[in-house]
Amino acid sequence: MKQFEQVIEVMKNNGGYATLGFLNQKVDVSKWGTKTPFATIRRIVQDDRYFFKIKPGLWALKELEKNVLRKFQIQDYSKNKNEENFNHSYYQGLLVEIGNLKGYKTYIPPQDKNKLFLEKALGSISKVNSILEFSYPEIIDRAKTIDVIWFNERKMPYSFFEVEYSTDIQNSLLKFNDLQDFYSKFYIVSAPGRKREFDSKIEYRAFKEIRERIKFIDYNFVSNLHTKSFELVAIGNL
Repeated sequence: MKQFEQVIEVMKNNGGYATLGFLNQKVDVSKWGTKTPFATIRRIVQDDRYFFKIKPGLWALKELEKNVLRKFQIQDYSKNKNEENFNHSYYQGLLVEIGNLKGYKTYIPPQDKNKLFLEKALGSISKVNSILEFSYPEIIDRAKTIDVIWFNERKMPYSFFEVEYSTDIQNSLLKFNDLQDFYSKFYIVSAPGRKREFDSKIEYRAFKEIRERIKFIDYNFVSNLHTKSFELVAIGNL
């Protein structure tokens, strides 16, 4: 079987689509005879005779395009009313899977547990069912609305992530500000085009104490990190 046929087979068995991370994990590259098999997979999925791109890091089979787009209720990216929900839960899912691979206890807020990451409920892939009680009740109440939290082995929050598709970035910055007494990392995840808005709001005086600890990362960065994380795991299994 040719290399591109292996990729097609794995994707077809997964319902006609896959993240690059999933392909890196599931495609058997042991006999490919190349030192850069994952770069080869990236090149293969960019062949528009067989594949098309849905989102950063998410590809699907051309022959099953209608079925896949219908599955995710996607008709027109520029007009589809469900795009916001799809984006939000998709990037939450990527962050959860990255955290899982890194060995963190991953958390999703209760209101998002039944939202889908592709075809899986977010609650089914996160590692903890409820937020770990790392502080006073009023602090926990503030933290439990955060989109994704990675807890370390001491059950303390290592990283907080807020995924911002269209909502006001300032609301997330205020949450982070309330959690500044913890030795944690804070991330705003959004489209590259919102970096200017972030840069403007992070300069508000209210965020002076925490300004240097909050980072903006865009969707492409998260997608690439997801792919690379699975690459490292796959390399260890070769």
